[in-house]
Amino acid sequence: MLKPPAIFAGRANVKLTKEICTYVGVPLGNLKSMQFSDGEIHIEIQENVRGVNCFVVQPTCNPGNEHLMELLIVIDALKRASAGQIVAVIPYFGYARQDRKVKPRTSITSRLVADLITAAGANRVLSVDLHAGQIQGFFNLPFDHLYSMPIFMDYLTQRFKENVVVVSPDTGGVERARAYSKRLGGSVALVDKRRPEPNISEVMHIVGQVQGLPCLIVDDMIDTAGTLVNAATALMEAGATSVHACATHAVFSGEAIKRIDASPLEEIIVSDTIPQTEQSQQCSKIRVQPIGQLLGEAIRRIHHGDSISSLFI
Repeated sequence: MLKPPAIFAGRANVKLTKEICTYVGVPLGNLKSMQFSDGEIHIEIQENVRGVNCFVVQPTCNPGNEHLMELLIVIDALKRASAGQIVAVIPYFGYARQDRKVKPRTSITSRLVADLITAAGANRVLSVDLHAGQIQGFFNLPFDHLYSMPIFMDYLTQRFKENVVVVSPDTGGVERARAYSKRLGGSVALVDKRRPEPNISEVMHIVGQVQGLPCLIVDDMIDTAGTLVNAATALMEAGATSVHACATHAVFSGEAIKRIDASPLEEIIVSDTIPQTEQSQQCSKIRVQPIGQLLGEAIRRIHHGDSISSLFI
């Protein structure tokens, strides 16, 4: 007889984990997490998990290094407690932007993170909207890659009743923009930009027709919001009637909220893969769509050995 799954929360996003538990119909796993005075993390699993399918929910958001280390220690603790299948549920996969060598003598850090998760003892990984899809290939484990589009689409189809231009903020996101435009019945445009250094982007020009039309910028994440705000400004200067944005991961680091408040953006729709700060909660332009049900359904299907391919679209 299959035992019920156990779902454990790292400290990165306990609220999301509780929403997942409510959907799946199981209590939050009993885990004690503490830190020694020098910063070392100590984990104790306070329930019997022998032979139980265990899911560890931990986005590696700010502070990324601490949350990543906590994830590894929880996985190791479950392995040593003779857990059955251990699934690392990483709604936001940090270090994903370092997926290749863009300059000599740099690290491919996303591969390093994949190796660490594997070495810790995970049997499977579940994540949402990776910054680079090829990161799945860095794992020699089953990897389930979900897309946040289903949680946004109901709202977007109500919001955009007329022709909308779905805009990719860079060449790497064109496929994502096409997928959104297909479902919204709109067209696609591209922001041609260059990035002289990390977290700094410069818009060169707009590829596509945006004059007299509403625009929706879609991306996987918003970090400092520099790229997003520059793109929105360029679109308005090119004649767009309005600019909205949609992104899965609301990192919002540095001066992001101030930039958004001062920008021509009318609205930003994000998910709750990353918990929002008090500052972002007070920003009237930000609308948060819950992703707990999507992750909960994926966890339920993984536990029962059912297909989750219908959740990929």
